[in-house]
Amino acid sequence: MKYLKIAIIFIFIFLSVFILSQNFSVSNAQTVEYTWDLPKGFPTPNVPADNPMSEAKVELGRHLFYDKRLSIYKDFSCATCHLQEKAFTEDKKTSVGSTGEVHPRNSMTLANVAYNPSFNWANPAVNSLERHHLLPIFGTTPIVEMGMEGKENLLLERVKAEPVYEKLFADAYPSDNEKVTLNHITQSIASFVRTMISGNSPYDKYRYGKVQDAISESAKRGQRLFFSERTECFDCHAGFNLSGTVNFVGKSNEPAQYENNGLYNIGGKGAYPADNTGLFEISHKKEDMGKFKVPTLRNIELTAPYMHDGSIATLEEVIDHYKAAGRTISEGKYAGKGSENPYKSSFVNGFRLTSDEKQDLIAFLKSLTDTEFINNPKFSNPWEKK
Repeated sequence: MKYLKIAIIFIFIFLSVFILSQNFSVSNAQTVEYTWDLPKGFPTPNVPADNPMSEAKVELGRHLFYDKRLSIYKDFSCATCHLQEKAFTEDKKTSVGSTGEVHPRNSMTLANVAYNPSFNWANPAVNSLERHHLLPIFGTTPIVEMGMEGKENLLLERVKAEPVYEKLFADAYPSDNEKVTLNHITQSIASFVRTMISGNSPYDKYRYGKVQDAISESAKRGQRLFFSERTECFDCHAGFNLSGTVNFVGKSNEPAQYENNGLYNIGGKGAYPADNTGLFEISHKKEDMGKFKVPTLRNIELTAPYMHDGSIATLEEVIDHYKAAGRTISEGKYAGKGSENPYKSSFVNGFRLTSDEKQDLIAFLKSLTDTEFINNPKFSNPWEKK
């Protein structure tokens, strides 16, 4: 009897350990450390504690990113306004929503958004990718984008009805009883977008890989101009991302950088178009009029037209704008001399540039084009293969 009791105790312990180990492995399947494949010179992005990265979650997010069923008429997806061949921007001056409404702003690149302190052109409150993805799907301000406001149940029904998603959600969220949830959808899209790291341009090979012939002599001269006190380009477009503020693992988080670059000066009093007042729309402080987030210049050759409202068509015109310390609009409702905008950034002072130097600067900007990024199958549309 004594030995029988001991045997039963051992069996009980064995079964308990086995069951616990199985539960532990399942519950942690989604939190297995994600292996970042980062370019040289790039730090590890921050990841929210409540949405750890996993390969399964990223793959689910890729399917959702390209899924048009997430829009009211099943004709728009995240990828509609963020095309891989355009470095995840689009070829329109400003975006158009699923109902035909025209957005007042140009679609921003998703390249390297993993490092952004906040998202969108001028709303510091949108400071997580997870929260950001709710806006195009359900938002109505400034326009209806994907048109699913009040239709969360319809969205979930559509996703649940797709057979492909059964395994994808199970793999991404193995320990959750309820697999297909709005939270899981936004978390997965955010996880996928976080992997959109671009840092393998010819310039990167030259600067970080020490390949001297990776860029032309013209581009090298342009680099020196870009990082010179004469042009002061680097004061706003700084660091490995050639952007405003970035945050990453091991660095104290800082707020996003917003600047007024003298694009408008309506009536000579610093005003911007009423539907595009920048940070002023949120803060209502006059000094924030016309301030927009400083974007990355990576893949800038591919992301025309430029500025927050797509109002400058070419890189040549962008350089002319900064040479003149702001844009002058001679007539019409937006008439004004941008160089005299009272709220303009102190970094936008104008500079002299010969025609050859201008071409050198353009050559440098074009050397930031990462063709590996725009052709990487990891970022491509998975539905085209099904």
